[in-house]
Amino acid sequence: MVAPTSPVHCLVVTFHRAEDPRAHGLLSSAHALGFTGITQVECADLYFLEGALTSQDQQRLARELLSDPVAQRAEWRMGKAAASGAGVHLVETALRPGVTDPVAEQIIRSSRMLGIASVTAASTGQRFVLRGAIDEKQLQRLTRALLANPVIQRWSFGEIDPVFPHPAEASGKVETIPVRELSDDGLLALSKQRRAALDLAEMKAIQGFYRSVGRDPTDVELETIAQTWSEHCVHKTFRARISVTGPDGASSEVDGLLRTFIRAPTEKIAAPWVRSAFVDNAGIIDFDDENEVSFKVETHNHPSAIEPFGGANTGVGGVIRDVLGVSAKPIAATDVLCFGPQETPPQGLPEGVLHPRRIQSGVVAGVQDYGNKIGIPTVNGAILYDEGYTSNPLVYCGCVGIAPKGSHPRQPQKGDRVIVLGGRTGRDGLRGATFSSMTMDAQTGEVAGASVQIGDPIVEKGLIEVCTRARDRKLYHAITDCGAGGLSSAVGEMAAGVGADVELFKVRLKYPGLAPWEIWLSEAQERMVLAVPDVAPLQALCDLYDVELTDIGAFTGDGKLVVRYQGRPVLDLPTDFMHDGIPRRHLKAEIVTPVRSAAPAPRVDDVGRTTLKLLAHPNIASKAPVIRIYDHEVQGGTVVKPLTGAVNDGPSDACVLKPMGTKGLRGIVLSNGVNPQFGKRDAYRMALSVVDEALRNAVAVGADPTRVAILDNFCWGDPLRPQTLGALVEAARGCRDAALHFGTPFISGKDSLNNEYLGADGQRHAIPPTLLISAMGVIDDVTQAVTMDLKEAGNVVYLLGETRAELGGSHLGLVLGRDIGGVVPDQVEFAPALFKALHVAIRAGVVRACHDLSEGGLAVAAAEMAIAGRLGLELTLDVDDVVTALFSESNARFLVEVRSKDTAAFESHLAALGPRRYTRLGSVVATPALSIKNRTETLCALPVQELVAAWNTLP
Repeated sequence: MVAPTSPVHCLVVTFHRAEDPRAHGLLSSAHALGFTGITQVECADLYFLEGALTSQDQQRLARELLSDPVAQRAEWRMGKAAASGAGVHLVETALRPGVTDPVAEQIIRSSRMLGIASVTAASTGQRFVLRGAIDEKQLQRLTRALLANPVIQRWSFGEIDPVFPHPAEASGKVETIPVRELSDDGLLALSKQRRAALDLAEMKAIQGFYRSVGRDPTDVELETIAQTWSEHCVHKTFRARISVTGPDGASSEVDGLLRTFIRAPTEKIAAPWVRSAFVDNAGIIDFDDENEVSFKVETHNHPSAIEPFGGANTGVGGVIRDVLGVSAKPIAATDVLCFGPQETPPQGLPEGVLHPRRIQSGVVAGVQDYGNKIGIPTVNGAILYDEGYTSNPLVYCGCVGIAPKGSHPRQPQKGDRVIVLGGRTGRDGLRGATFSSMTMDAQTGEVAGASVQIGDPIVEKGLIEVCTRARDRKLYHAITDCGAGGLSSAVGEMAAGVGADVELFKVRLKYPGLAPWEIWLSEAQERMVLAVPDVAPLQALCDLYDVELTDIGAFTGDGKLVVRYQGRPVLDLPTDFMHDGIPRRHLKAEIVTPVRSAAPAPRVDDVGRTTLKLLAHPNIASKAPVIRIYDHEVQGGTVVKPLTGAVNDGPSDACVLKPMGTKGLRGIVLSNGVNPQFGKRDAYRMALSVVDEALRNAVAVGADPTRVAILDNFCWGDPLRPQTLGALVEAARGCRDAALHFGTPFISGKDSLNNEYLGADGQRHAIPPTLLISAMGVIDDVTQAVTMDLKEAGNVVYLLGETRAELGGSHLGLVLGRDIGGVVPDQVEFAPALFKALHVAIRAGVVRACHDLSEGGLAVAAAEMAIAGRLGLELTLDVDDVVTALFSESNARFLVEVRSKDTAAFESHLAALGPRRYTRLGSVVATPALSIKNRTETLCALPVQELVAAWNTLP
């Protein structure tokens, strides 16, 4: 990155109308953060262009490319920007040198399409004019807290000077790292110095290898091994041998969590429709006679903590490439987000931590930006809040793809070329895999800035077009994405057992100065690696879609990975050492007995008020403000959308998709289950419950419960702490037991460990144990899909399942503001039979609406159905314990609406379950109110508009 060498032009773009929505949001956030002296905020976008532009060029660029003349005003800045004055403060921001600026890249590209070739470089920034009473120290704090992120941005109180990238070459600098003579302390110091996140046994294994070959490693080799052996890439905790001490002192051993508790049930179930499980970048199942569908869910937690927009943005982009890496076309995205409470006092935040409001707004914007721009609908997800996520937000990103059956080749051949497609390489994402494997601290944002990536969805859109067409023309023998570890991981994994010879000097760079290890390890986005026998036809496709192709080497067949820089070897390693040389960890786990004794239900004096408070709780309240900024209908296949009902504001249990271009009426169902409140109390039962929740959400809309596959995503604390690992063991055991209980195979998964923050107080702060289960099922006829909104007055409402005294971890305790004790919901023995019976009833056409019971229990589920349908419900209980009946969150329960004429047919489908497993609870009424009685006592009578008002409490 260098200062400009040609004339520089700056375009300032603002909105015509007085109130820019961004300005309104910033003013609101400034007040929430305590900067109440600010009375007005004005925003503008800055576009810096280098080159000899005529006035006509400027006019065309302003009107045709860089602004919307209807809504915006564009002015080329002449001279210096107005300086700050009394009560007026000017702040301008721009990206730091080396940070990817995707908008700038598209400006250059689009300028040339307009025929304006004189634009030689571009960069972007923002201008903020603040009015009100604020001193210089407060202005500094406000800028860091709200206007700019120092990890990726710089700022000026006044006009900022632009910097531009220019044609690039690498530095060529390679270091030799002495390891053969280091002591144990020296090895650990080296691991810490290079942020390798390797323990002593792993460093000694590296030392032993280099002693055996009689030399020391290059920095390229050491960095490569660190990334390849990272927790993020190799899942060494889930593969470790674990000595477990039970609560009674008895000892046992688990021979790998992945093998014992995740893969084993999948192998035992042996579902014939599972095509690929735990082998590829994504799990794959059969869809119809011609197509297969794939699903992958990733996490991008640490990057999102320090740069929320970029972290979430590239999380979405990365999981899309995972699906592209199994030769599938991406057709839908999901996201589950966990944040700290939005009302957290700023003064209570640890040093270096962004405010949860800033993190949420950035993460949501990042998800929206990538999905909407690339044209993939975001169709399913959740947003949760807990103090434990204040410093460590969780960002789960998922993607579904579709491909012709058997179209995914997996094996490179000797002589195939190593081809890189897509974006250029920069310093973004350096050591991202090891960074994600470490506990964050107060300096994380400073030392890990290079671990942040910035996405460019327009480039990835071109990748999708090229890769899917290359698949159909059989132009490659293998394909994978550049994710964690960059080229070192992509080429290294593809070359396993085959070998490859790569020339780094050929890799196209974004800017000068990168060392060879940085080129090799960079996690710069929008890149795929392919094994290609004939480059010419692939090059023709790339030319058609304006995608860069770079030939960087060949697969050799000798089992060695050799990486060169200008012909000189900088890495020479056998692939078996890279992938199999890591010593297997032997860890210790301690299991603490959870509370399993029932506690008396707490007293609830006002059922109606408590129900309204539950509806308004951030975990339960409407997420429509977020959902509506995501495009969930692009590609035209979304049958059941995230919001449903009379005015499209009810919470769908799951999404139903009809992939465009497929025959018949078969569809895909996507759902999820997640409940960290359960994880705090009982990790085993949490796992049982979230598997149950994911499945019942899918079944509620019409998925066949015998054709559902699930994915696990564990987000946990430090596994080296025995009790933390003990809870992880119990959660994994719960996954196995639930999968076998339902006959539901796991097909993919991911773990994100070390989600802890070392605060300025010197103490570790861990997230709640959090397990996300994502489900993908099949519905044979999308016209039979069921939604959760009430449909018609006079219909009968049934409660399916059994309500038990299981209030542990319930949201009732959260709204009462105290620990109410109790047990976490357990697995329900009859749940598989219930799910199958309900599915048969849905297929028979006798179910008008169906909603699962989860957070908030029966009271919340009934209220949500009334909200969605804008109709009333009259329910009558016959119980001694009203609180348990209304607010327990027991598993395997549904509220079902049935026409009066269909009740006999409906009950016949459930008869085998026994009369206790289904209860006729009440009816739908025209009067829009939720009325609940117990025997003759009226417990609540809430108008639907009052329910709607509580439900829509989140801004």
